[in-house]
Amino acid sequence: MAALRALQPSVRALLCTWPGCPAPRSFASSTASEYIITAKKGKNSNVGLVQLNRPKALNALCDGLIMELNQALQAFEEDPAVGAIVLTGGEKAFAAGADIKEMQNLTFQDCYSSKFLSHWDRLSRVKKPVIAAVNGYALGGGCELAMMCDIIYAGETAQFGQPEILIGTIPGAGGTQRLTRAVGKSLAMEMVLTGDRISAQDAKQAGLVSKIFPVETLVEEAIKCAEKIASNSKIVTAMAKESVNAAFEMTLTEGIKLEKKLFYSTFATEDRKEGMSAFVEKRKASFKDQ
Repeated sequence: MAALRALQPSVRALLCTWPGCPAPRSFASSTASEYIITAKKGKNSNVGLVQLNRPKALNALCDGLIMELNQALQAFEEDPAVGAIVLTGGEKAFAAGADIKEMQNLTFQDCYSSKFLSHWDRLSRVKKPVIAAVNGYALGGGCELAMMCDIIYAGETAQFGQPEILIGTIPGAGGTQRLTRAVGKSLAMEMVLTGDRISAQDAKQAGLVSKIFPVETLVEEAIKCAEKIASNSKIVTAMAKESVNAAFEMTLTEGIKLEKKLFYSTFATEDRKEGMSAFVEKRKASFKDQ
């Protein structure tokens, strides 16, 4: 949730000297809104791509951007051809935080009555797998947004942080909860209480990131992973995602019970029959998402 204007001086300097920043990467067959670019990628056009596109503000997460992101997620969720989604930003920043100008004058009553930031959680409720491809800064709300995704791939220069403490507040979109579950109490507490950032390499070592790639190939690698996921049964993939996510909400006993129920449920699908038949017959499975 950290604001751009409240980032450390080095980031503030970037904001002030960025009129000549490179144009955002364009993607084939893309649709541009005011704050995002969307496209369908992959050989079979089965990967939904969402690129945050507010480069002059390092992709600060203003309300308009979040609304457009939610609309894009809904569209890909409802598209039967799409099996996975990739969320990315620019090479300088995935998202450097929330837009502090929008919140600096809010009162407690404003936040409480409007359930401020509650619409940010839409990403965490998407049934299809979402991969965050993080280049550059993922700070405050940007880090929280990445952690709502199912998989995080990072570019070699990525930086993660929750610097809200530096502007007199705390994370408000899941930072204290998801970060602690991802990296453990000690590192999460250090990051939240000091506002310090960690590198892509440290994030991988701590378990926040699964893989690191060169900046220029990061998005392509994320799309490759999404294509692999999208080639499987969509209904069974959704069950697998639900089961893994339940591990963060349930006791071990409860989680195993849910896993068993979902495992049994796969036996009611045509795709489970096809998958096992293809294995026995030594051929590639042809899933119908049924």
